[in-house]
Amino acid sequence: MNILLTGASGFIGRNIATALTAAGHRVTPAARANGIDFRRMHSASDWQAHLAGIDAVINCVGIIGENGRQQFAPLHTQAPSALFRACAQAGIRRVLQISALGADETAFSAYHLSKRAADDCLRSLDLDWFVLRPSLIYGRGGKSARLFMGLAALPRIPVIGDGQQAIQPVHIGDVVATVMRCLESPQVRQTLDIVGPETVTFADWLQRMREAQGLPRARLVRIPVSLAMALARVGRYIDPILQPENLRMLEIGYKADFRPLARFLGHLPRSAEHRLFFSDGIDAGSAS
Repeated sequence: MNILLTGASGFIGRNIATALTAAGHRVTPAARANGIDFRRMHSASDWQAHLAGIDAVINCVGIIGENGRQQFAPLHTQAPSALFRACAQAGIRRVLQISALGADETAFSAYHLSKRAADDCLRSLDLDWFVLRPSLIYGRGGKSARLFMGLAALPRIPVIGDGQQAIQPVHIGDVVATVMRCLESPQVRQTLDIVGPETVTFADWLQRMREAQGLPRARLVRIPVSLAMALARVGRYIDPILQPENLRMLEIGYKADFRPLARFLGHLPRSAEHRLFFSDGIDAGSAS
């Protein structure tokens, strides 16, 4: 197939692009280099010229924090919704949306609400759609994974509060495998939570990352939530991932039943192993 892939240069997008190419598909990246600026693609007509000869669309565009040039509404909601409507008009039936775990009826953050708005738009259209909601993704080259790896390598590991926030990390290989399965599955119009088989605490996850780097377990430095929020209000100007809302999302924690994903894939998602922290989407070996 000829597949239009948005966000092809990002962590998720480039892993998907590699897998698509390896499987014999042609990848058409949607990027500024070929005249597509998501900040300005807000009507279906903006997309029509870019859909000629396209067989399927995968939207991977996403930001974890806003800055002056990148805002949630245009990137997560307006441009994707316009793209999905253009697909319906052009007769491109297979459309995949990479959303996020927590973009559901419980959503409260601007990040999740902007993702959910596009998800709802896609689900309202007469298309063979999939809405994929990954949890915290780990693997080589992930921005959040790099940040957490750096924290884990410190002499003492900083955690928010008691560090017992529940997370359910998933390897990039399982995200890629789900996307590849969606392209051929006859079971369409599905919303799938992409989660790993284990629920772990944030503190334990950082300890595992530390061990994966060949370091012994370390003591924790417990940072009060109020202080962490104050630091984030300053840190967001240094790194968009350091947002107070992101800390609130971590504090709440997100988890889901992994069994629907396992049934869809035909195997269990991967359990975390040290080698997987440094592996890509298609070089992680067989599923566990």
